[in-house]
Amino acid sequence: MPFPLIRPLRLATSSLLLLLCALAHAQSASQPAAPNTPATRPAGSAPVDGTASPPAVAAPTSADAALLSRDARRIYKLSRDKLVQIRTLLRNADTQASIGSGFFVSADGLIVTNFHVASQLALEPERYRGVYVTMEGLEGEVELLAFDVQRDLAVLRAKGRTAAAPVLSFRPATEALAQGERIYSLGNPLDIGFAVTEGTYNGLVRRSFYPRIFFGGTLNPGMSGGPAVDDAGRVLGVNVAKRLDGEQVSFLIPAEFAQVLVQRAANAEPITQPAYSEMTKQLTGHQQLLTDRFLKAPFREQRHGNYRVPVPDDALARCWGSGRDPAFPGLNLERTQCQADTDVVAGDFNTGAVRLSYEAYNAPTLGAARFARVYSQSFANERLQIRGNRHQTAVECTERYTDPGSLPLRAVVCMSAYRKLPGLYNMTILAASVNQPTQGVLGRLDVQGIAFDNGMKLAHQYLQAFRWEAAP
Repeated sequence: MPFPLIRPLRLATSSLLLLLCALAHAQSASQPAAPNTPATRPAGSAPVDGTASPPAVAAPTSADAALLSRDARRIYKLSRDKLVQIRTLLRNADTQASIGSGFFVSADGLIVTNFHVASQLALEPERYRGVYVTMEGLEGEVELLAFDVQRDLAVLRAKGRTAAAPVLSFRPATEALAQGERIYSLGNPLDIGFAVTEGTYNGLVRRSFYPRIFFGGTLNPGMSGGPAVDDAGRVLGVNVAKRLDGEQVSFLIPAEFAQVLVQRAANAEPITQPAYSEMTKQLTGHQQLLTDRFLKAPFREQRHGNYRVPVPDDALARCWGSGRDPAFPGLNLERTQCQADTDVVAGDFNTGAVRLSYEAYNAPTLGAARFARVYSQSFANERLQIRGNRHQTAVECTERYTDPGSLPLRAVVCMSAYRKLPGLYNMTILAASVNQPTQGVLGRLDVQGIAFDNGMKLAHQYLQAFRWEAAP
């Protein structure tokens, strides 16, 4: 079950996970819903250009921390001048296309936000430009220096600043957060105005492919890229997502990854051309990590009568099951669905997802002919992206019968290539057992953004894991 990101108001969202960066209201209303399917240069250190180092922001002492109120109002006052709103504007019309949040991390004007807030600046710089707006309403141009697709982070620079920017410092990694510690998220929800949300630290999210902090507080669209701070006003995370099917279940990117990206951005040239090659490079790294992790963690077996089907290790994915379906009288039907939290944002769409599903049939009263018709219809009803779109080509499929061991299978492998991400594909594998006249199991594996060779490795591992275990 994916973790909804707090997307910019412009991005389509999953029914369960919402990106918190806010899109322009007019555009968000027209976007289709996404199918179902989340240490740098320390603030105050010397700028890269070799100029004199600005005054360092002193780390709060225990005495200073004691003076800080745990009240959100004090945190807001402490942080307000370091916060900015990030707006993406159409160059020709100069109208607002998306909004998100960000915060200053260096006196020379470096700003941390989410990649999904700044993705249009990375992928369509000829059509979009970015601006930042302070709490006082001061506006300035920004340029994109670096991004991390895997962790949904970006670093911008405020252009043309003459005065040193006020900065938020990062909480030292040596000061571990305690479970239940009070933390505060800041941002600009729904373009209403800057706000602070109080909540608690609940550790890291289980089964998240990349580390995510479980924030027990409320995040809303428009807050993407804003900071989450401790009682001393030090950054511990970056707002990124929330669950839509729960209350106060939100997610932060740990600050350590933002610090690493800030260090990389400090010496970077502005990105002025579409950065698809860099995004392809990062997504290629993502799919390699994904492949390695799945190949090193053998599938577990799930029992459906005499059938054994592969499901991911519990550390990699969540699985849900359901029993008899009343819509199919005379047919014992069991379903299983598994999903790994491996999605990443690639501009105005997501990729990197891994999903598995099964349907197990047992119909001793139907007879072989009637069962074959129902079973074949179920196989034929599997939905595929037959037509291409602006992101991907139409699918190409190969079908064959295979017997990997104890269970003969009808297997179909379908691939669809990404148009602007060379070497990456979406892959679907359909598998149907063909060993029993009134029993069967249908399996489906979907992997997005996979290299061809790695896709074949996962397909082989998947098909080899089906088994039939005859009764003793």
